[in-house]
Amino acid sequence: MELGRANLEVFADTVLELACADRDVLVVTSDSRGSGKLTGYGETLPDQLVELGIAEQNVIGFSAGLASAGKKVFAASPACFLTARGLEQIKNDVAYSDQPVRIIGISAGVSYGALGATHHSLHDFAVLRAINNLTIIAPADNFETRETIRAIHNTPHPVYVRLGKAPQRHVHGADSSFTIGKAAVIQDGGDLTFIACGETVPVALAAAEQLALEGIDCRVLSMHTIKPLDEEAVLQAARETRAIITVEEHSVFGGLGEACASVLMQGGASLPFKIVGFPDEYMVTGSQKELFNHYGISPDGLAASARQLLAVEAR
Repeated sequence: MELGRANLEVFADTVLELACADRDVLVVTSDSRGSGKLTGYGETLPDQLVELGIAEQNVIGFSAGLASAGKKVFAASPACFLTARGLEQIKNDVAYSDQPVRIIGISAGVSYGALGATHHSLHDFAVLRAINNLTIIAPADNFETRETIRAIHNTPHPVYVRLGKAPQRHVHGADSSFTIGKAAVIQDGGDLTFIACGETVPVALAAAEQLALEGIDCRVLSMHTIKPLDEEAVLQAARETRAIITVEEHSVFGGLGEACASVLMQGGASLPFKIVGFPDEYMVTGSQKELFNHYGISPDGLAASARQLLAVEAR
């Protein structure tokens, strides 16, 4: 599969396309036009862009007010700040008040790399999953990003979308479909299932391709919707494959892995299972790729985890 563009760029182009056709679409940012790839949007539709400066709490509260007046608001800001400083406003002004704000967490996960832990968002799934009335989506590639933004254009309820800034490998074919809340089968297989989300999906697919050369047949699911989770896809993987590995650009606490573990345990499944993500430690500094490699979120690292898990299952 070829390398595509950054999902952030696809978001900016798609929201511009929607806004050109719908005057009610507004983008609210916190000094994020450049980092959010929204410079062109602002130049084309200056009356449909609101810049509030570095004030994430205001971004959310202001967006909720606009949404209550019928505007279709995309509130875009770095995920690390938006889901920490603006958490109370997300909880009360948006989710509790049921205002259909489309919260766009940009440069998420460890996209900011060497800027360090202050600029990483490895907590956002965990804190937002605990808030009622909030859909959480982490698109894997350009296709999923474009379809996500189009799907939430007329949403009547709050949504959080998590986007990174690195160019992404295309994992979907020309005949792919997209439905919020339903996992996408990127590749089918019967030995082991990788359940991944966001920018870890291409990594999981590369690991599956590597394992295929050894005769290990892997299923790869893009669990783009973290909440509501596609529970049936998780349980089906448990029934049809011998082991499951979840992969996420997030803490191992409170994210995709623990959500899947809950489904498996409550569903009565019994099979080898591993969560691959970022551990509870003071994080080393490096680029996104370097951090992925260090913590085993790489084709080689995931392939090694798969071999270990299948060896356990075979005993």
